[in-house]
Amino acid sequence: MNSSVIIFPGSNCDRDMAVALKKFGFKNRMAWHDDTELPKSDLVVLPGGFSYGDYLRCGSIASKSKIIKSIINFAKSGGLILGICNGFQILIETELLPGTLLRNKYLEFICKNVFVKIKDQKNNYFKDIKKDILKLHIAHNEGNFFCTQDEIKQIEDNDQIALHYSNDKGEINEKLNPNGSLKNIAGIFNKKKNVLGMMPHPERMIDKYLSGSDGSIFFETLLNNLK
Repeated sequence: MNSSVIIFPGSNCDRDMAVALKKFGFKNRMAWHDDTELPKSDLVVLPGGFSYGDYLRCGSIASKSKIIKSIINFAKSGGLILGICNGFQILIETELLPGTLLRNKYLEFICKNVFVKIKDQKNNYFKDIKKDILKLHIAHNEGNFFCTQDEIKQIEDNDQIALHYSNDKGEINEKLNPNGSLKNIAGIFNKKKNVLGMMPHPERMIDKYLSGSDGSIFFETLLNNLK
């Protein structure tokens, strides 16, 4: 399977993502934000970081990059697009995903491990995954997902919620919400479920001796579902 990781000025998780993808069997290529065409890909990843220093709204300047037109066309054709952290923010700015991401509830940068419960498994990202509660890492200042009442109703009606912040038992409540995100949302899909944006970093959890291995489960599942 072929993958591409997009590099924006200020990206800082692009190499981590490339290492993770290669470890689990993807043939990965790096693509520069100023390119106009994507490499041949089965999966395109917008990585975490601070594109353009997070000036204006996070991801807003990156959403105007030359490569974005090809990314939007790839999504419209049914191609898989994964946005992690800042990549999630960029996908929202391109309107490939609904809602917005606000400053964290207590206006603090959050960097810690969290548990997330997989809400929907009828997609190529989570189908037949070994466990539905994953321990992943978050590191963000603007991860507080918000949308209007009409939008959240539509998101729920279409089963577009991908992940909720939870505990290790899968319980979901306000005390387990690290950033104030509406309904503990940690990740969402587009309507077709080929575009996924999530704040947690699976690429940081691929080695049990360094951090944790639940990210490995995510990448293994994704690759198996694409074969």
